[in-house]
Amino acid sequence: MIFKHPLDQVLRAILMKILILGAGMMGNAITFDLVNFSKSDVFTIADKNLSSNSKAKKNLRNDKLEFVKINLENKNSIKKHFKENDLAISAVPFKYNYILSKIAIETKTHFIDLGGNNDVVQKELSLSKDAKKSDITIIPDCGLAPGLSSVIVKDIVENINDIDYVKIRVGGLPLHPKPPLNYQVVFSPFGLINEYVEKSVVLDHGKIIQKKSMTEVEKIYFPKPFGNLEAFLTSGGCSTLPFVYKNKIKYLDYKTIRYPGHCDNFNTILSLGMAKKHSINTGKQKIIPREILATLLNMNLPKNEDDVVLLKVLSRGVKDGKKCKLEYNLIDYYDQENKITSMMRTTAYPTSIIAQMILNESIDKRGVFCPHEIVPCQLFFKELKKRNIIIKKKFVYI
Repeated sequence: MIFKHPLDQVLRAILMKILILGAGMMGNAITFDLVNFSKSDVFTIADKNLSSNSKAKKNLRNDKLEFVKINLENKNSIKKHFKENDLAISAVPFKYNYILSKIAIETKTHFIDLGGNNDVVQKELSLSKDAKKSDITIIPDCGLAPGLSSVIVKDIVENINDIDYVKIRVGGLPLHPKPPLNYQVVFSPFGLINEYVEKSVVLDHGKIIQKKSMTEVEKIYFPKPFGNLEAFLTSGGCSTLPFVYKNKIKYLDYKTIRYPGHCDNFNTILSLGMAKKHSINTGKQKIIPREILATLLNMNLPKNEDDVVLLKVLSRGVKDGKKCKLEYNLIDYYDQENKITSMMRTTAYPTSIIAQMILNESIDKRGVFCPHEIVPCQLFFKELKKRNIIIKKKFVYI
């Protein structure tokens, strides 16, 4: 759809259609933000589960919304819905994102997702030439970390030089922790397990190395009521940052923030083999430990209770020939009025903002890019502020 006359730009904003895949926590929050901030005409929420659609329909009453059932294993069904929309957003498990990217290229539909898995993202990036030929933009990793945190790193690189380090620390925590894990389900348990089990990627003076996740535990402080917390290496948070900024940043890593003791307690579970993906015999039947663990976490951990997202990004470099430090802090709380968790807000709203940037041409490059390669930082931060997601930036010469 190409518009050349200035008046057509108005029509363009009115006529754009967005497809949201997944009617779970993140899909609902993405849709909530689009309904409140986007000028697009129609939003379609697609989910395989009719009960999820019904729940979303109840929570997101709006005449702009349509609800459809979709089977992600049925490519023809996906193609049909992609063709009917200008942009598709994936809020489904990351394992689908590569094939969804390929379908987006075939149907010439812009596509973004929450990312979080390094291997899948690399496969998506390999499609960049094809996406450019189809005149579309594909952006994986649009959530919190990677996503929001990635744009912060881009802002650091644009503001200071000769960067000694960038240390990204992010965590979603319950406001009222309950032992033994002091954690609540804020996104897919499978995603959580993946972060804890897969290797963490670290940039260390020109070398990109892999380290065991849930190691290198450190203390990290936030103002009351939080105080001293812990942070440890996990997978996915860096995504492609070490590769893109290999020549600009000397050291870069990502750690997840949790209440003290969480790492040790969860490591005990993992040491029993509960994250293994291959089936094992248990007498007369076979089970897959990871599926059992995810199910048990989902059944037994709290959900949708008051939560908070904590973010701290630390950096040191040079500006105007002087050594300096640049620090970013965010404390975001559960939205009591709209019953939206902080993790939903800080993951889904950045995704919605990036989708709107593509449709209003604030992002107009074609191909496959991660947010730190293409998202305009100041506009992004401004849009977050409209949603009361406020990143405090502190700069000092040392």
